[in-house]
Amino acid sequence: MIWNEPLETMPRSELERLQSDRLGALVKYVYERVPFYRQRFDKLGVKSDRIQSIKDLPQLPFTGKNDLRDHYPFGLFAVPMDEVIRLHASSGTTGKPTVVGYTREDIDIWAEVCARCFALSGAKPGDIFQNAYGYGLFTGGLGMHYGAEKLGLNTIPVSGGNTARQITLLQDFRSDIMACTPSYSLTLADALHSEGINPADLAVRSFILGAEPWTEEMRDEIEAVLHADAVNIYGLSEVIGPGVSNECVEGKNGMHLMEDHFLCEVIDPETGEHLPTGSVGELVITTLTKKALPLIRYRTGDICTIDKDPCRCGRTTARMSRVLGRADDMLIIRGVNVFPTQIEAAMVGLAEISPHYRLIVSRHNRLDQLEVQPEVTEAYYQAIGESHFSPENQAVVELTNRITHTLRDALLINTKVTLLPPGQAPRSQGGKIQRLTDTRQQTSDDRPQ
Repeated sequence: MIWNEPLETMPRSELERLQSDRLGALVKYVYERVPFYRQRFDKLGVKSDRIQSIKDLPQLPFTGKNDLRDHYPFGLFAVPMDEVIRLHASSGTTGKPTVVGYTREDIDIWAEVCARCFALSGAKPGDIFQNAYGYGLFTGGLGMHYGAEKLGLNTIPVSGGNTARQITLLQDFRSDIMACTPSYSLTLADALHSEGINPADLAVRSFILGAEPWTEEMRDEIEAVLHADAVNIYGLSEVIGPGVSNECVEGKNGMHLMEDHFLCEVIDPETGEHLPTGSVGELVITTLTKKALPLIRYRTGDICTIDKDPCRCGRTTARMSRVLGRADDMLIIRGVNVFPTQIEAAMVGLAEISPHYRLIVSRHNRLDQLEVQPEVTEAYYQAIGESHFSPENQAVVELTNRITHTLRDALLINTKVTLLPPGQAPRSQGGKIQRLTDTRQQTSDDRPQ
């Protein structure tokens, strides 16, 4: 089903006219209401009344996460606080949190785009939805909750973690749709296996997975072990939360962007140059309809491509690829650009390796080294025998060498590979998973002598 057929199947020429009209209104709106943008526009000589088309977008300045932090907490809001009915915030683990606000109209828009995401994922009114995204300051839980109710789903606000309870609800309530992170879906699969529960006996037919990068190979594994569709959802708190884009179950060939609300472009992350459709680059989003916290050309840091070719589901909206990596998370190892998702994609086809792994980047004698620590499967571990699982065991040596060669072919660099026994790699408990440790700034032998 298509939730909002007039807007989701609008001819591109009409859609671009709508975007142009909304962009022109947005520029005037922020110039009048947000001193930050007024100063930026004046400094660049941008006249708000001259921005009349999406073709004028490159004339406008970028906005970054630091701008939100520098104006913490409410300095970029375009409405007085008595019009704000909801506040969310990031964790603030790398500095001040980024605070986002919503008017009542913003909440309605958020529910609308999330309702579209559910329909894209194969949900229909009357389905039972188990929401395993976290509730609270994180936008995932409540965003999906409101969208599910708008579509007419029977919503279970279970929140993240507590795997035993998740399984009980899946069994007893017969949930049709579940939302969580991709890594948590595999944690759930492991738990079902350990409990002797066949996922095929559950009612879930679609998992809506987001909040962290994942690969096509990981999708294949999730769908195989959970016997359900796995579709990708994308969003970020600063823009609105979940609901910026979502895959359709018919195609699973890119996430449909909600283009009537979000004007998306791809730029060169180094130069800021606007890139043509189909290029790999950093996703930049302009919020066309938000009232409380409108953003002009917000740099997401996410690397992707955008495809405007027609989709077999019937929607005409452009599709963004899955996130290929992050501009700020890209690892540069001895001059080679490496994204963690490349490592995952290379290893996921190895039968002896589980989906869980850890990455450690270090520096020795002024040379960067990437250590990959994949976790072996329980079956492989038992076949080797706990007392014989060591780097000296011939079978372990052979598997280590095979993984090393696989990664060398995929990454074009040498890596150190250390196999971990089951249960030793990081697991998701419902939120984003942290697999990477970079110790290069702590390495004493890199200091000037």
